[in-house]
Amino acid sequence: MEQLLMIRFAVSILIATAVATRSLRHKSLDLSGAVAGFVVMAIHIAAGYRFGALLLVFFFTSSKLTKVGEEKKRQVDAEFKEGGQRNCGIATVLVVIIGYLTRGQDRCLDSNEAKLVTGLIGGIIGHYACCNGDTWSSELGMLSTQQPRLITNFKKVQKGTNGGVTTTGLIAAAEAGAVIGLTFVLFGFFTAGCVTSVTLKQLLVIPIATTAGLCGSMIDSLLGATLQFSGYCNIRKKVVGKPGPTVKKISGLRILDNNAVNLVSIMLTTLLTSLACSYVF
Repeated sequence: MEQLLMIRFAVSILIATAVATRSLRHKSLDLSGAVAGFVVMAIHIAAGYRFGALLLVFFFTSSKLTKVGEEKKRQVDAEFKEGGQRNCGIATVLVVIIGYLTRGQDRCLDSNEAKLVTGLIGGIIGHYACCNGDTWSSELGMLSTQQPRLITNFKKVQKGTNGGVTTTGLIAAAEAGAVIGLTFVLFGFFTAGCVTSVTLKQLLVIPIATTAGLCGSMIDSLLGATLQFSGYCNIRKKVVGKPGPTVKKISGLRILDNNAVNLVSIMLTTLLTSLACSYVF
């Protein structure tokens, strides 16, 4: 067992180094982001290959989608950032706790064996399903030919408006969650030794993660529509996040910024998915 853990530790350093170097070269992350990414990736893989796989899938798919139609996104969203949002803080804390509790052993979702660990793993799944779902929804929804509708009253709004949703975006969020669930299940078949009945039950992670991706995106949109300011600047011809003399308000109060909205939606989805996994498994 100790030998396997040492091999996994070495693999975590190699993969984390490769990903950080690639991210710098492709400008997906700046230097500080690459260093933080190295640490986060190494921790995830050292705690379990499945956790590293979830992070990699989230990072690479989100990075690619952020760059798709980049110029078009800049034209409609004044706060568009190259590289997008990569919030892995909560998941990293959960991964560290799981690594400590399991001593690095990959566990199946099974409340009969370890209810706390099952809930924590469910939280990680929910975290990445939410992050991936929100990113896919935002990046693909902004490129949709459909005009967004505000999630609170379904009125048509400008593209880039916080809380604006499209059918394309919502489907993308669900698909992003499903990808996270599928990744967890596939890697679990190879890394977690469970009895047959428990192994087959792990397939339920896919619909749970799909729901988490969709719900996380909708929670984010609801918060964005109500607690985050959106306005249209007549000079810049873009949706902006701050009021001003040339800005006509579209929706929302200036209480939360985009980072705060992301954090709250992630926390809620993580908690709900953790509870769901504890109940289902």
